[in-house]
Amino acid sequence: MSQSAATGSTTVPRPLAAVRALLGNVVDYAGLFPPASLSMTAAASAYSEHRSGGDAWLLGRFVLPVARLEEFERDAAALLPREGARSWALSALLSGDVEVDLQRVEEFNARHRDARLGAVQIDTVELKTHTTHEIMHAAELLERRFDTYMEIPVVEDPAERIAAIAAAHAKAKIRTGGVTPDLFPPSSQVVRFVTRCLGHDVAFKATAGLHHSWRAEYPLTYASDAARGTMFGFLNLLLCVAALHQGLDDAVATQILEERDRSQVVFDAAGATWRGHRVGGDALRRARDTMTSFGSCSFAEPADDLRAAHLL
Repeated sequence: MSQSAATGSTTVPRPLAAVRALLGNVVDYAGLFPPASLSMTAAASAYSEHRSGGDAWLLGRFVLPVARLEEFERDAAALLPREGARSWALSALLSGDVEVDLQRVEEFNARHRDARLGAVQIDTVELKTHTTHEIMHAAELLERRFDTYMEIPVVEDPAERIAAIAAAHAKAKIRTGGVTPDLFPPSSQVVRFVTRCLGHDVAFKATAGLHHSWRAEYPLTYASDAARGTMFGFLNLLLCVAALHQGLDDAVATQILEERDRSQVVFDAAGATWRGHRVGGDALRRARDTMTSFGSCSFAEPADDLRAAHLL
């Protein structure tokens, strides 16, 4: 399914071509998950509203656990389109029992094969894996039926796991934050993960702690007394990937990932410049081929950040 088909968006603003190349359909909406932790009704309603808004071109898939598929069918029924061309695309998080979960996914898709009964399809699955054995076992069960993202730990060098993901014709996933400071990996681990993905031609998505465009200290939850911590910015990460595609070294990529002054990045029609380092449009497009999306429990915050930076 194409990115435009995934969202069914009709209102398309026209930011700079370089920005569109970097950000089209980049936000996978995960409103069910912390810190937002919305109800199914609220999350589905928000996704439906975002799909029809002026920023819909930024929006990717709706993310939910397989265990909540029946709840989704009940609570989102009235919101679903009845035309295949406007079908919602879902990304389903698998639990430990991959075989059982896949059966539930197949049954869900079968129930919605007729768009008149609710145009929605699970075309992507995500699961946690810790070892190369788990990666290969999951790949055997999945049989390349879905676009598959395998989340792996990055504390140790993930080279062997990413090589296994490449052999499985799957994609990788990195967790870049959470609701406590200890859940944010060091920049060095993130850059190492990206370089390993590039070395094996493995695409990836990132999730958690990325709902702001630029690196800074933010509240870690929406509670009034929330602890604060330094979050990665999604633009930092995307530009870090683009810099590596441009041939810049790991040290420069790390500096981009840690840049806090958004005025140091200037986008133009053909690319972007950071502190004298040029990243061309081809590198930006390749960066999006590599980093396909990021999961965020908020869609408004990424869009508002981009608008504040005059990128929308």
